[in-house]
Amino acid sequence: MHRMMTPAVKHPDATDECTPPIRTVRPSTGGRIVHVSEFLLLLLLLICSGAGLVLAQTTAGLDRGQSIYREHCMECHGATGKGDGVKAPFLSPRPGNLISAATSAKTDKELLRTIAQGTSHTAMSAWQEVLPAEDQQAVLQYIRSLVRFTPPRTPPAATP
Repeated sequence: MHRMMTPAVKHPDATDECTPPIRTVRPSTGGRIVHVSEFLLLLLLLICSGAGLVLAQTTAGLDRGQSIYREHCMECHGATGKGDGVKAPFLSPRPGNLISAATSAKTDKELLRTIAQGTSHTAMSAWQEVLPAEDQQAVLQYIRSLVRFTPPRTPPAATP
């Protein structure tokens, strides 16, 4: 392999000819120089791409999701997502509780499919023809924000 050498360059602080020139040697890497920041960005993208996690919940995204939820979802699923909206008593089966453990355990992909395609034999309509994919994603982000983990109100029972 041939190493590429840059021409001798006089050191900027050099005042006389006795100072040796600085030579920069670039090792041959086959054209694959990867900077640490590029590597970390690539690693982050690879980790997050299939995980379906919403890592950065922007205020604008949550606000948009909340607005869409209030317009299209709240009358069935309720203000807090418990499935207790004003139309809920008249629907059979009742709307899903969006903050339940069962719903929380579903992946983003599963929930987005439900939003897009609806659920057969229920009042849950398909929204893919009504809401663009970005709006469906914003609603999902808002639904995920409804889940609040709080400590139990009563202390656990003492064990003997």
